[in-house]
Amino acid sequence: MHTLGVVVNPIAGMGGRVGLKGTDGKVAEARARGAEPRAPDRAREALARVRELAPDTEVLTYGGAMGADPARAAGFEPTVVGHPDGEETAPSDTRAAVREFLARGVDLVLFVGGDGTAVDVAEAIGDDDTPMLGVPAGVKVYSEVFGVRPRAAGQVAATFEDTEPGEVNDIDEDEYREGEVHTELRGVVQVPVAEERQSSKQLGGGTVEGVAEGVAREASAGVTYVLGPGSTVGAVKAQLGFEGTALGVDVWRDGEVLVEDASEAEILDALGEENVVVVSPIGGQGFVFGRGNQQISPAIIRRCRVEVVASKRKLDGIGVLRVDTGDPDLDEELRGWLQVRVGRYERRLMEVV
Repeated sequence: MHTLGVVVNPIAGMGGRVGLKGTDGKVAEARARGAEPRAPDRAREALARVRELAPDTEVLTYGGAMGADPARAAGFEPTVVGHPDGEETAPSDTRAAVREFLARGVDLVLFVGGDGTAVDVAEAIGDDDTPMLGVPAGVKVYSEVFGVRPRAAGQVAATFEDTEPGEVNDIDEDEYREGEVHTELRGVVQVPVAEERQSSKQLGGGTVEGVAEGVAREASAGVTYVLGPGSTVGAVKAQLGFEGTALGVDVWRDGEVLVEDASEAEILDALGEENVVVVSPIGGQGFVFGRGNQQISPAIIRRCRVEVVASKRKLDGIGVLRVDTGDPDLDEELRGWLQVRVGRYERRLMEVV
């Protein structure tokens, strides 16, 4: 029986769907744009999987939305070891919770958030050899300490036997919002050995000119194109005649940019009768949806044809594609074999798992 220390960053990921590319220092703005917390629901989803597989698991956690509420919603009666200091939770609360878990000898620290939360957990663990595992809930999820989806994280937490070193990476959100991505290694920690854990994001790439030319050549009149973030889709935007938002989502139709750096609501308003969403998988991880492009919500995906584009080099380093839309039914619909554009005319079959 494992003893889990569970800590949730309740505000993690709130900025994603409203186009903020992160929530650090932007909680009030995210709420003003209508953002809703997503981390507690993802915590409950992960813990429900733990309860399915290991119902005798002992759960230690912090009070309220920092863990106790989602743990109870998943069917556990957790031991509450502390409460946040203020009405709004802070990184200091996360670190205090982890230190208390370590003092009580948990087998695993299961945290819910993004890379910023991962850094806080890693700093609190320090030189301790207690492993950590993340339930992905943030906009930035670049580290290799996360499960590929909430249920996958729960499965790993309930069943892992061995651990190995894993990297904790983070980026500067202000630079990220300006279109610059510079990852920084913030720590190496012990993580469970599992196939359902994601790889560290690789920033390498290859030539994408042919891919971009192919998409632009086939752009059809009257069709609305939802163009995701990243350098590969950025090349598509350039071929369509505009610079675009490097790390945001832009909407284009018939030679006109309808919305730049769009939120979920703005994308939905701009959709037409026929729509295409163009995205590229994250290098090293293979995520098509659910990492850095949460503005492209399930409601949007259901109204669009999905066009995945990538260089051959990127696909060679991935193996499979992954989705984590936040809607398990949609994730299941998207799984299977998909044709990925890798050149002007060439496509490659890739499996979405």
